[in-house]
Amino acid sequence: MSSQEEILSDGRFSCVARDPRFWEMPEKERKVKIDKRFRAMFHDKKFKLRYTVDKRGRPVNYTSAENLRKFYALSESDSDLSESESEELTVKKKKKKKAKGKGGADS
Repeated sequence: MSSQEEILSDGRFSCVARDPRFWEMPEKERKVKIDKRFRAMFHDKKFKLRYTVDKRGRPVNYTSAENLRKFYALSESDSDLSESESEELTVKKKKKKKAKGKGGADS
């Protein structure tokens, strides 16, 4: 087998190195980001299956939860945003309750 450098130096395959279709996917983009609404699928019993054989009949010892962790990741930015939004909502509700309480006492 030829080395990678020899293949890329060949004129027929030189465009492969510059073409983004053949680049490896960055590790940050490999996993699909999931927000906190679907967090339960990582630890809920409904989503966990235990496999004893693979699709070719060979014995294996893993669960579907391991596959979920391999392909999906919880998005930290979405959870931070949603937490800050929920805090803002609780502050607004408290302000409304205080305003209603003061208005009711005056009448």
